[in-house]
Amino acid sequence: MHINEFQNMMRRIYFHRDSERGTIGTLDWLVDEVEELREALKEKDTKAIENEFADVFAWLASLANVVNINLEKAALSKYDNKCPKCGLTPCECPF
Repeated sequence: MHINEFQNMMRRIYFHRDSERGTIGTLDWLVDEVEELREALKEKDTKAIENEFADVFAWLASLANVVNINLEKAALSKYDNKCPKCGLTPCECPF
């Protein structure tokens, strides 16, 4: 499955609810899921980490749907097999 297909699946399942919630409400859910991912990483619970990564990805796709952004196109446009800042693979940007 491509990112575009996943985003379309999220649109079919959740767009009605997400669009009613709006941009900020959907962003708030994404932020909550990132915090849950942080906690799972601290606890080093592999299954919880996997689940939270899935939730973060799903909410990111939902937010992209609400603001009408093609997530796959945006990601590939910015990260086209190289670092967007230094233009190299692997990245050689100074910290």
